[in-house]
Amino acid sequence: MFNVDLHCHSTVSDGALAPAEVAARAKANGVDVWALTDHDEIGGIAEAREAAGDLGMRYVTGVEISITWAGDTIHIVGLNFDETDADLARGLASTRSGRERRAREMAEQLAVAGIPNAFEGALKYVGNPDLISRTHFARYIVETGRCADTTEVFRNFLIEGKPGYVPHRWATLKDAVTWIRNAGGIAVVAHPGRYDLSDLALDSFLKEFKRFGGVGVEVVTGSHTPDEYGRFADVARQYGLLASRGSDFHAPGESHTDLGGLPPLPATLVPVWHDWRL
Repeated sequence: MFNVDLHCHSTVSDGALAPAEVAARAKANGVDVWALTDHDEIGGIAEAREAAGDLGMRYVTGVEISITWAGDTIHIVGLNFDETDADLARGLASTRSGRERRAREMAEQLAVAGIPNAFEGALKYVGNPDLISRTHFARYIVETGRCADTTEVFRNFLIEGKPGYVPHRWATLKDAVTWIRNAGGIAVVAHPGRYDLSDLALDSFLKEFKRFGGVGVEVVTGSHTPDEYGRFADVARQYGLLASRGSDFHAPGESHTDLGGLPPLPATLVPVWHDWRL
């Protein structure tokens, strides 16, 4: 049995550790097969691959692409692709564009809510200015003492209907899956339990995802409860999807689950790595 972690983040997007530091933490926690999946960015892959190799871990290329589907933001993880693919690089660049404008609008709303200078404060936590995100704002708001932790920040400020929430138009589902597939990779629905989709909407989404060539779904992830492990194991079986596993680690003491700390996938599922040479 391999300890496989195929979802985590570094300072290249909204994580708190550099790619090599994430690799070291994964290795220390017993991870055997690892993918760094920064948001809409593959700039950390070279450092991550080198660090994983030095540590004796199998490294798999990864990215987490933000999409807009039926007005909702959903994330698609790409795995085991060629990161030199030009169409993928162009697509990710286009997806990243517009984040600064969105961030300044978020800061304006937060200022009205009594949290001034949030844009400048969030920048202190940004490793890649092109990828300033809600997580960076959340860390700054915790620093101000307004909230105890990032979970409280999101509950009170950065989700839809609260001050600081500004929607962004991301890639389409078809675009994201196509970029990943054309680069030789596989597309996986990230943490489906996080989305506010009805059963009917989820059914429509997954059928469309498969029609475009998507093949996997995260079943065991740090964003899911134990009950959701079972629910999305059933979803994987029902829709004929491969199953993935990933902590969604962002930072020590901040993430729900540390790297490598998840239970294994249910034995009856076919993992996304079933045909990889491990």
